Amino acid sequence: MTYCVGMLLDEGMVFLSDSRTNAGVDQINTFRKMYLFERPGERALALMTSGNLAITQSLVSILNEDIEAGDDRPSLMNATNMFEAARAVGNAIRSVHMRDAEALKAFGIDFTAALILGGQIGSEKPRLFSIYAAGNFIEATPETPYFQIGESKYGKPIIDRVIKPSTPLAQAAKCALISMDSTIRSNLSVAPPLDLVIIRRDELRVGSQQILDAENPYLRMVHQRWGEALREAFGDLPDPQV
Repeated sequence: MTYCVGMLLDEGMVFLSDSRTNAGVDQINTFRKMYLFERPGERALALMTSGNLAITQSLVSILNEDIEAGDDRPSLMNATNMFEAARAVGNAIRSVHMRDAEALKAFGIDFTAALILGGQIGSEKPRLFSIYAAGNFIEATPETPYFQIGESKYGKPIIDRVIKPSTPLAQAAKCALISMDSTIRSNLSVAPPLDLVIIRRDELRVGSQQILDAENPYLRMVHQRWGEALREAFGDLPDPQV
C-alpha cells in the first residue's frame, strides 16, 4: 500500500509520499511514488501514485514516452496549463486501462490506481488535482486545499485541524510529516524512505526535494515528540463521569 499527500497553499505546494509496496507479508519492497517534471523558469510539476504498481509504472512510462516523442501529442512538458496536464495524465491512465484491464480481470486483479498531480505552469496560479483510475479528476479548492491517496484515514485528522490556504510552507511540511508518522504508526504497509517536495509559488522550479529515511534525525524527532505531546494532552483532559 502507500500514503501520499499533496497540499495547495498560498505560498506554494507541499508533496509527501512513502515508498513501501507489498504483495503479502513476505513480499515487501521499496519503490518511489513521486515523479517530478521540471523545466526551470517555465514549469514545475509533481506526480504521486498509488495502487497497482504495474499500472502506475506503465502510466509513468507513457507520460515519459509522450514527452520524449517531442511531437504534437499532449504531454506534461507541452501542456499550456495544469488542466491540460491533468488531462494528459488522465489520457495516459485510460491507455493503460484499454491495454491491460481485461487481462487483469481475467486473473482476478482489479484495475486500481489513484494519483495526485500538482504544480505551476507559466503565469497561471499553482493548481492541484486528484486523478482517478477512470482518468477523470477533481481540483483542490480553498475549502479543500489538500488531497490524499492510499492509506489516508490515519493521517487525515491532523490535516483537517491544521491546514488552510494561509498555512506557511514549513508548517504545512511539518503537518504532512506528522500525518505520515500517524499512518506509519498504524499501518505496516506504509514506511520510509519518504519523498518530501516543495514547489514555491511563482518560482517555476522544484524548490526543495528531500529523501528522509527511518534514521533521519528530524523524522525521528517528530515521531518522538508528537507521541509525547499526544500522551501529555490526553493526560491533561479530565476523565468522564463513569
